Amino acid sequence: MLAKSFEKAFDNEDWIFEIKWDGYRAVADLSKDEPLFYSRNGISFLSNFNKVSLDFKNQKHTMILDGEIVAYDENGRPNFQLLQQVGDNPDLALTFQVFDLLWLNGHSTEEIPLIQRKELLKEALIETDVIKYCDHIPEKGIEFFNQMKKMELEGMIAKKADSLYIENSRNSDWLKIKFTNTEEVIICGFTEPRGSREGFGALILGKYIDGKLIYSGHTGTGFNKESLNLLYERLKKLILKTSPFEITPKTNAPVTWIKPELVCEIKYSEITKDGIFRHPVFVAIREDKNPEEIADSTNKMSQINEKPKEMKAKTPSKKTSTSEKEKEITLNKHKVKLTNQDKIYFSKDDITKGDVIEYYQSVANYILPHLKNRPLSLNRFPNGIEEQSFYQKDASDNIPDWIKTTEVYSESTDKNIDYVYCNDKATLAYLNNLGCIDFNPWNSSLPDLEHPDFMVLDLDPSKKNNFDDVIETALQVNEVLKSIKIKGYCKTSGSTGIHIYIPMGGKYDFDQVKDFAHILMKQVNEKLPKITTLERSLQKRDNKKIYLDYLQNRTGQTLASAYSLRPKEGASVSMPLEWEELKPGLKPTDFNIHNALERIKEKGDLFKPVLGKGIDMMKALELL
Repeated sequence: MLAKSFEKAFDNEDWIFEIKWDGYRAVADLSKDEPLFYSRNGISFLSNFNKVSLDFKNQKHTMILDGEIVAYDENGRPNFQLLQQVGDNPDLALTFQVFDLLWLNGHSTEEIPLIQRKELLKEALIETDVIKYCDHIPEKGIEFFNQMKKMELEGMIAKKADSLYIENSRNSDWLKIKFTNTEEVIICGFTEPRGSREGFGALILGKYIDGKLIYSGHTGTGFNKESLNLLYERLKKLILKTSPFEITPKTNAPVTWIKPELVCEIKYSEITKDGIFRHPVFVAIREDKNPEEIADSTNKMSQINEKPKEMKAKTPSKKTSTSEKEKEITLNKHKVKLTNQDKIYFSKDDITKGDVIEYYQSVANYILPHLKNRPLSLNRFPNGIEEQSFYQKDASDNIPDWIKTTEVYSESTDKNIDYVYCNDKATLAYLNNLGCIDFNPWNSSLPDLEHPDFMVLDLDPSKKNNFDDVIETALQVNEVLKSIKIKGYCKTSGSTGIHIYIPMGGKYDFDQVKDFAHILMKQVNEKLPKITTLERSLQKRDNKKIYLDYLQNRTGQTLASAYSLRPKEGASVSMPLEWEELKPGLKPTDFNIHNALERIKEKGDLFKPVLGKGIDMMKALELL
């Protein structure tokens, strides 16, 4: 979870305040036999900071911890530059300041309010000389901020006391408020040195604005001879023939351009109206930051009048925020061309293609784990839900080379089908732009497509059933599952049905899972013979009954993913539910494009356990 920049300190009884540590953000995963310790972009810290990692053996609980690695100078003050000298200075004073708890003894804590997470953390964490609990103060932000200033620290972090932990999200629940003007920028080139100076003269700096790399100034100060030479060796390996900028800036000296891959931190006095840093000074290379993260966050004018109490996550509105018909955006380092953004996809709801793309980007962190490495059947509506649609399984020859695909042999067509799978925001946007309103993944995932990760029980009503009948049937499924000590997870289909998922953990093949699903559905049918049927044939099926579809558990079968939009009037979303919510009167359209994000943020990912450890099917069968 990331923090947004904010202009000034404030008091608020609903917020807590922590020191802003000037160090490396790090996650310690102590949930496995061997600890993992890594940066935000996945670089292992185990060897570089073994003084910290050696202390993990003192912890008694299995946990995932979020915190900051901090180095201290001789005056006991945090010093970011010293972190980069840790290899040359084994006696460097270091701490791992732990401020959040994401997982404890087999259970995710991300959906627990922050203040409760910190209480659990304080109780569970064993402090050592190196591993420290990062404390906080409630409400009194202004007084705390002034104290941080006296101590010459970098600033403070303000956090909503009831905020949930939302991975990879930079929202207004966490705010960073700094004394000095510092910023991360991308090194895009360098000039020749002058006089006796070696290596390079100045660094050419940039950052992404609206997906385009834009020039933001240059700096030639902040280096000593050693840091200058070390950085020059890295720059030489990244040289380009042409400028990486969208518009090549005019400079006073010839520039050697480089690939925009290195991120550095600078200090500066102010930013001009043109977005150029004044008096920038190089501080250090940021190994823990990716270039695509370095987007424009310097314009704080819009924040001055914001009140923290009013800060809420944005929910997609009916209208797109842009009237542009076409635009190009950069996601995951890939350029995605978006066309016809104002095309109406849901005519009765006035929802456009742009709204659909915006929705999926807003819930990407929740839906992507349920799509990851799963072949997709693409259900395309290029002209909206009331016009002709078609299914596409085979990826076309003209898709971008960065879109991931996998070949799967099809017995029915006797040929290999090149399925697309969706692991990132860029692919989401690309597929939305093709007219994919909903996402339909396989039950199994790469590299093992023969063993499903979960079982699906699909309750498919006839036109003469109402949704209350479906709810009654789902509750009966849950009773059967509870009788054999299995936990199932339900969601609306987003249409007329309900889907119930059971984690299988890739332990059984499709035939075994299908047969087990059949046995379960027989039990349900015996309990509710008047409103359910196992007859698959439409001609033979009673048209007043709910079909208990266990055949969704076959290779290549797909259902709409959790959090997927559905191509139905009302723009409903396939929404995971708690069993207590499944009551008469509930409607599939209660969850839609306008309110889904708010609900998901409130409840967290209720379907996360579906991807976890599978059930013991043999034990369940014995109980049956």
